[in-house]
Amino acid sequence: MAVTLTEAAANRVRVFLEKRGGGLGLRLGVKTSGCSGMAYVLEFVDTSDDGDQMFENHGVKVFIDGKSMTYLEGTQLDFVKEGLNEGFSFSNPNVKDACGCGESFHV
Repeated sequence: MAVTLTEAAANRVRVFLEKRGGGLGLRLGVKTSGCSGMAYVLEFVDTSDDGDQMFENHGVKVFIDGKSMTYLEGTQLDFVKEGLNEGFSFSNPNVKDACGCGESFHV
């Protein structure tokens, strides 16, 4: 399985990369945080690290470290707009439960 981006997410990442003046793509990871145990981390990538796995969707590269890949296998990243709110949305088949505020999850 892979980690995928929807076309909307890829377009949004491209806009961010253009505004910042470039980059290889996006790093998706997890960190220990929140009331459910783990939280998603998104950051721009200028150089890839040893052990990164790279996936490309709609012309955008996503880099994931080996530890995070265990928790992110099969995840789809989308960018959604609902009324005045907009942001990235994660569809992760590994999540068993999430906190009420949506900031953290556990597998």
